[in-house]
Amino acid sequence: MELTIDYQQEADGRWIAEVLELPGVLSYGLTRDAAIAHVQALALRVLADRLEHDEAAPTWTPIAFAAAA
Repeated sequence: MELTIDYQQEADGRWIAEVLELPGVLSYGLTRDAAIAHVQALALRVLADRLEHDEAAPTWTPIAFAAAA
């Protein structure tokens, strides 16, 4: 499973990053790298929660993050 991270800088200087394949998974950071790290951690928590509640495939799926073009 490849997850795409889209990010941009807000007018106030903060960065926002979101995982396009997981609606609602977005996070802010003071830097681009911080926003990306926060959203990656959140995405992994969401996927773990889905696995715990049998909402995802029971087999192991490799996960990779890529920046949006």
